[in-house]
Amino acid sequence: MAEAAGPNTDSPGEWAERLGWTYGLIAPDDVVRGAALARLDAARAEAQEALARYNQAWVQASRADAEPLFCEPEVVAARELLDDAGSRCLPEALWFAPYAGDIRMSPQLPFALLFLEWEARYPQEWQEHAKAWGTKQALIRRLAVGGRSEIITEKLIDLVELVVQRAYRCKDREYVRVARAVDGDELRTRLNRARHSHSPWAQLHAGYVLWLLDHPELPNTRHVWRTWLADTRTC
Repeated sequence: MAEAAGPNTDSPGEWAERLGWTYGLIAPDDVVRGAALARLDAARAEAQEALARYNQAWVQASRADAEPLFCEPEVVAARELLDDAGSRCLPEALWFAPYAGDIRMSPQLPFALLFLEWEARYPQEWQEHAKAWGTKQALIRRLAVGGRSEIITEKLIDLVELVVQRAYRCKDREYVRVARAVDGDELRTRLNRARHSHSPWAQLHAGYVLWLLDHPELPNTRHVWRTWLADTRTC
């Protein structure tokens, strides 16, 4: 059976056409970023309305004892509208790709990296406009794999560097997976620079990540963190 058309099978160009404007979310210019945030709010509102219409169509079909429900014309049409609306905003567009799929081969990859960079650079705006902790965790885990290009490796190193320099946020612990996946001279140079910076957060977090890189046999658990922290404070 042929695979259905939709966001899962769209080309990189089609993804870029729909979501290229989201690069404004990580722009240093406040005006550009503000415009992108306003567009995101509008796009997400449309996606929420489409979801409500889909749920209504599903309920109406179930009350009519339609079988199977997902084949009912009204449900199919509502689902198509939902998929289209969701494909035009973040994080909804990132939910289309199969969880088990290789994100390195997915046209959503640039926008997965963008979503994480946005959270790393502008965490308060991310939390206000598109908070999705589960999506953040899933994307980090899918990206913490070997066999990536130099460009992606550099972007992941950038993300680790950004994250270690701030106060801990939900799911930041997952970035240790990324650090271990991209371990090398470039990452360690940046972490050492952060460890010797004037930022208490950078000193602490970079030191911990470097220690875990030197001890790959240790899991990144709360117990390991607390033990390392206690030992560090007694030195």
